[in-house]
Amino acid sequence: MIRTGIFGGSFNPIHNGHISLARQLREQAGLDEVWLMVSPQNPLKKSEDLLDDTLRMEMARLALEGVEGIIASDYEMHLPKPSYTWNTLQALSKDFPDREFVLLMGGDNWEHFDRWYRYDDIKRCYEIAVYTRTPGEPGFIDISSTEIRERIKAGKGIRRMVPKAVADYIKAHHLYA
Repeated sequence: MIRTGIFGGSFNPIHNGHISLARQLREQAGLDEVWLMVSPQNPLKKSEDLLDDTLRMEMARLALEGVEGIIASDYEMHLPKPSYTWNTLQALSKDFPDREFVLLMGGDNWEHFDRWYRYDDIKRCYEIAVYTRTPGEPGFIDISSTEIRERIKAGKGIRRMVPKAVADYIKAHHLYA
């Protein structure tokens, strides 16, 4: 079985913290791969400032070029909306029977996991690796997509926060301005 971590998020935009965390989780959870599942819509979040799916997906692909074992996935974008993690995991398990899927989840989401659709079934059927999102913890990179969007609106630089290819893409397409 190929152990595959599912790291879901809007990645609006993807940043260096996401990539660093995916690398750490791959190693610490003993995963063969981590799939960054670019989500079309989080049922628990407003989607007013969510950039178009194809733009976020393209930035994720650019960010992960040459990054071993971390893959940008648009799989969830082809499933019915809203996207529920249970439905995604079930569909993945059916389509990729040679893989064992591990749900990667931040401690902030874990605190509210009982609000997720079929959370009890997820816990029963899938391994869950919970990671910390606490400043000061080893490996924590204090970057947020919200901060990046705000910096762009304010005309400030983001080069240290995102891979160069992503910064160039955002600039070339006048995103988040």
